Formats: sequence, structure tokens, C-alpha cells
Amino acid sequence: MEIIARRWLQVQQILGLTPANFRRLLALCDTPEALLHMSSDLQFRFGISASHRQQLEKQLAMPHHGVDDELSRANAEVLCLHDDDYPALLKEIHDPPPILYFRGRRELLSQLSFAVVGSRRPSRMGRSDAQAFASALGQAGFTTVSGMALGVDAAAHIGALATPSSTIAVLGTGVDQCYPRSNAGLYQQIGLEGLLLSEFPPGSPPLRHQFPRRNRIISGLSLGVLVVEAAIHSGSLITARQALEQNREVFAIPGSIHNPASRGCNALIKQGAKLVETLADIVEEFSEWAGRDVIEALVGQALEPGVVSQVYDALGYEPQSVDEILKHCGQSVDVVLAELSQLEVEGWVEQQRGGWQRSR
Repeated sequence: MEIIARRWLQVQQILGLTPANFRRLLALCDTPEALLHMSSDLQFRFGISASHRQQLEKQLAMPHHGVDDELSRANAEVLCLHDDDYPALLKEIHDPPPILYFRGRRELLSQLSFAVVGSRRPSRMGRSDAQAFASALGQAGFTTVSGMALGVDAAAHIGALATPSSTIAVLGTGVDQCYPRSNAGLYQQIGLEGLLLSEFPPGSPPLRHQFPRRNRIISGLSLGVLVVEAAIHSGSLITARQALEQNREVFAIPGSIHNPASRGCNALIKQGAKLVETLADIVEEFSEWAGRDVIEALVGQALEPGVVSQVYDALGYEPQSVDEILKHCGQSVDVVLAELSQLEVEGWVEQQRGGWQRSR
């Protein structure tokens, strides 16, 4: 089927169709050759001039060397909306990409997928939760989908790569472009062990308007979306809104009212997203796929934060004095001060003028 996809890519390159017009053309024609037999009225509607016809007849009669060379240079493969292994859930959304470029494990496109998204600047706990939930989802049989951004996205990919279900990174660039550069090692690993996916042709740079568009693919591929940490105005909330429009389930991890990175999640929960404390909160919604034995094994399993500490538990997102911390944790002054120093070194807490608090 990839040969057909490459021929459709030839058509797109010759005609320069918008994605919407390309989808309409695919709905009318089963093969690229069929468009040459469309009525003149239809050809006019799609902007197919006499010159275009000549180019199409010439190119479709020849091997697709230009397309082959382009994909070979990018080490990429291509998938068309007509292909049998085009992701079924993505095909259901109102504006599925007519062409998908990818690098890596093609079979992941047919696996059950779940999206994990969130802040580019998460707290240490947020990063830990993203990695832990993605790992647990992978063990439950879900491929984790995210956008390979800094922060939560990267942590989710890392957690999922440690499982057989692996991960799909949906890019806002061509699949041959690593963005951000600091994720170069992760990009290489996903290309080998997971899947890099984009609707943008190889060589496409990281343009601002492309990232909101890729978010609909993240949610469209997935049965549901988990938002780990997010500000009120963030790309993660765009993904959540698109998920709702696509009739997908939305989940969110609640957080402190004093933590700015939790406000988006708390707002989603107020609007009807399911509050998540454990993996069971997610898996129970998809029992027909996960299986009762998996759910029973997961019920009651809380994902612990990266730090289990009485001192840390005594803190919030507003400064507290050492005396106040002592009242809550029942430790000696020496133990509390030593533990606060260690937590500060690890980035979990910070000292402010009024005392100690969790890192924002």
C-alpha cells in the first residue's frame, strides 16, 4: 500500500491541494489514476488544469523517483488516508491528515493509544507523575502518545519507552527535524524504538502555527488524554479541548490551588474531566480493552510521587516556618533541617523569606 501512498504524494506535490481539498479528492478517487478520468467539471473544481493533467499523466506513468529520493533522504515512510493501516481512530476526526510521514515502528499505529500531555516547565512531581503514568499505561497495553516537547511530554515518552507498548511522538516539524534540540537523544531513541509521526513534509521547520495543528493528531490517535500539569492558557488545554470535540475522554491530575501549573488541570476537572489519582481511574473507563484482570491488579495502586517524606508532606506551596513543619511531622529539628537541605538540593523544595515551600 505504501506504493499507492507515494503516488498520492506525487499528486499532492503537483496539484498543491489544501488538506481539505485533498481529503475531498480522496473521497472521490480510489486510486491516483482515477482522477484523470473525472469529469472536466470536477477537475476544474479541484484546480486541475491542462498543464496539471499533462504532469500527472507523465508522473503516474513513471516510477516515483522524486518522491522516493525525498523520503529516502529523510529516512521516512509515508501513509495515505486510503491505506488499510491508517490509524482507525484518527480517521474518525473531522479533519484527518490526508498524508502522514513517519519513522520507526509502523505497527504502533494499530495499537491502542493514550495521550499524556502537560507543561513544558513542570514541577519535579509533575515530571515524575508523567513518567510513572506513561510507564503504567504501557504495562497495561496502551501506547503513549505525546508531542516530544520539553517537560511532561518528554517525561511521558521516557516512561513509555521502558515498556513493550512504547510511544508515538507527534511532531510539529518534519520527521527529519528534531525540535527542541535538547531532546536530540530522545528523538533518536523514539525513531528506533517507538514512532515519530508528522503531517508536515520532511524538512518542515518548527513554525509556531504548526504545533496547535499537531495537537489534534495527538488526541485523534488516542482513546483518551491525560493532562498532568498545565497552566490556564497552554497547548495542553488546546489538546484537551480538541479531544472533547473528537469525543475522546479527558482526564486530569489535580493539584494545589497555589500551584500555577495545576490551575489548568483543576479547571478541566471543574468542567467535567475525570479526576485521576491512580492508573485504575483511567483503565476502568476502558475495561473492554484492558481486561478485568488488569483492572483488578491496578485498583488501589497509587502512583507515588518521587519523594516519600514526612517533611515534604508537611509542606505546601506557601512558605512555612521550621516550627510549623515540626508540628506536622514529629521529627527533631536536626532531622528536619537535614531533610529540607537534601530536598532543596534535589529541587523538590525551595526556601523563601517566610520559610520553606514546595518548588513551583
